[in-house]
Amino acid sequence: MNRIQIIGAGPAGSSAAISALLHGAPVDLIEKSKFPRHKVCGEFLSPEIVPVLQRLGVWTAFEQRKPARIERMELHFGSKPKIARLPEPAYGLSRYEYDRLLYDRAIELGAQPAQQATPDAMPRIWTAGRRGDRAESRGKRLFGFKAHFNGPAHDAVELYFFKGCYVGINCVENGITNVCGLGPERLLTSFNFEIDELVHSFAPLSARLTSLQRSMKWLNVGPLVFQNHLKQEPEPGVYSAGDALSFVDPFTGSGLLSAALTGELAGSYASQGFTSADHRKACRKALAKPFGISSLLRAVVRTQWADHLAGLIPGEWLYKLTRPRKSGECSEEDTRRQARFHKE
Repeated sequence: MNRIQIIGAGPAGSSAAISALLHGAPVDLIEKSKFPRHKVCGEFLSPEIVPVLQRLGVWTAFEQRKPARIERMELHFGSKPKIARLPEPAYGLSRYEYDRLLYDRAIELGAQPAQQATPDAMPRIWTAGRRGDRAESRGKRLFGFKAHFNGPAHDAVELYFFKGCYVGINCVENGITNVCGLGPERLLTSFNFEIDELVHSFAPLSARLTSLQRSMKWLNVGPLVFQNHLKQEPEPGVYSAGDALSFVDPFTGSGLLSAALTGELAGSYASQGFTSADHRKACRKALAKPFGISSLLRAVVRTQWADHLAGLIPGEWLYKLTRPRKSGECSEEDTRRQARFHKE
């Protein structure tokens, strides 16, 4: 079995490594950055993550980290908050702990860590973040920000939309509250990128934060470029996963799930001899619909109609429509294709 080289040890890369190793393939896990580390991220894990973590063999370790249990959703569009219970509990866990959980499991199973990739090594799983140079013009570019806070814990994931910006709030482990947002450059520049001033400029959000105290410096990232490579034909032998495959508006809270799912599929498909086109097709089947709806919702959020429409659409619909399709590892069609591959 060929050795698989995985570029990037974040959630997608480590999930790919675990999946490949569970299928018997040797793995080199390439990560140049200090690891684990805090990253700008909503740190929200939707309910569909549970079977993925179970298949990767980390569910027990995940529970041992005592992630926050999230039962409700609150959407604040201007003056019209929308509140709904989640159909199943979601979870909050910091990227520091979540990344370490998956990375440690990959190393435990035998992944070989390295800082430099071997040129032209195949097969290769590429998970090292967003690629591409298409971006908005200056002023319209998007930047992300995040910090942890101490204070009373809530059981809701909360989203606040204002001035083309949105901020998400949810608890993670140890009673910590994560505050993470995304905003246009023009708005952030008007506040000199002073995030404290920005978040307190919207009255409902400011009121929510009065009981919390920031415990770390604000982290910033950007400019961010939303891209979707699901419909593109992949390079033979190269399996993309996570943000490298598709980076679509994160306000729907499916980013960490999508990273683990596409990474798991990449490791499974690469180790079993499926082509990168097979992998791309499986990812498209799982993600194309919710990602398309996410893009549509963001377009609506940026218009003057968002506040009005928020009162017409049930919160449960907004949540369900943006969930990735539940998926096992390989379809029956893929299994038959695999059998033909090994026979040849």
